[in-house]
Amino acid sequence: MRQVGAGSLACGFGEDPWMEQSGGLEERLQSLHEEIREWPGLEHLHRIAVATYDARGERVRTFVHSNVGPRPLDPLSGRLCDYPLLQAVAETGRPWIDNAMTSAPGSSGPGGRLLKQGFRSRYVSRIHWQGDLYGFLFLNSRKVGFFTDPIVSALLPYRRVIGVLVASEMTSTRAMLAAVHTALEVSHYRDEETGAHLNRMSRYAQLVAAGIASKHGLSDEFIEYVLQYAPLHDVGKVAVPDSILLKPGKLSPDEFEVMKTHVTKGLDIINAMIHDHGLGALPHAAILRNVVACHHEAFDGSGYPNGLSGVAIPLEARIVAVADVFDALTSERPYKGAWTNEAAAAFLQEQAGRKFDPDCVAALLTDMSAIAAIQQQFRDTRSSVLVAGR
Repeated sequence: MRQVGAGSLACGFGEDPWMEQSGGLEERLQSLHEEIREWPGLEHLHRIAVATYDARGERVRTFVHSNVGPRPLDPLSGRLCDYPLLQAVAETGRPWIDNAMTSAPGSSGPGGRLLKQGFRSRYVSRIHWQGDLYGFLFLNSRKVGFFTDPIVSALLPYRRVIGVLVASEMTSTRAMLAAVHTALEVSHYRDEETGAHLNRMSRYAQLVAAGIASKHGLSDEFIEYVLQYAPLHDVGKVAVPDSILLKPGKLSPDEFEVMKTHVTKGLDIINAMIHDHGLGALPHAAILRNVVACHHEAFDGSGYPNGLSGVAIPLEARIVAVADVFDALTSERPYKGAWTNEAAAAFLQEQAGRKFDPDCVAALLTDMSAIAAIQQQFRDTRSSVLVAGR
């Protein structure tokens, strides 16, 4: 499993005093799972998983998990209304316990897949804090009748610990996103289409990360933070003069040099916000910093600001670069019309191994129907002055 967010930056900006030092939430969950299983009677708790809830899109996504044996389920991703059991748990606040799991023949739902992996008992509860729904906790055992009243009581402190860990982590992330959103609003940089662009490109980034997860050993936690942090990649453009940022035509060489400074300015902004807002524990801040600092590096070393190449470019930055350029190409801009998906795909394929990581390009273009669905969900509603991809 790839360890994320715990190392120094790979983009030549040196170590940062606010770089997080602890492991990720999944690593902590796995350690907690081991501790739980050391207690007599709890050794049959074979799986713990957490899914987050995103109120903006009313979506549920797998976040972190710890399993004894192989992972039984593919990552969960869908609207809350698509999962009646979870919706009931969310609305009532009452955990759901099934100590004798059964499923209809041929069922392809989570219950059926758990059964095929030998699980026979499950417990589902919501993660709820100060009136907000943060997600769901899933506990599973291969033992029939595992979740007795004494077992549920013994697990209650651990359930609360996991809930606090998840709520705390997501609260820090939401605070960071809100702070950056405010900066964009104040600068008049963000408008309706900007929001649509950021929604699309972040979900393209999620597609890419999920597509290369197996080859690169990426966790659901890593994929979640790529999705969350991708929209912040160009935050440094708030410091670029309007005469350059909003110019409808091609930039002059001198203007382009100024435009390029948005990378280092973006990193300065992120570091200042982490410091000023007391977000030193921001989860996986290294992912955020790498996305901001390195999304204009090119696979062949021709990018900026440091001319990094190949795997020297952090993977999260390589992912975001592909997602950002694809959306810039397929969106209308003051200086160009929108390319078709096919034309943009051909360009990415042509530049794979040059400007872009070939694995990332292939992952994005694997399912064009998924791209079309994202475009349909997050359509531009009016013309915009955003200049992406520069």
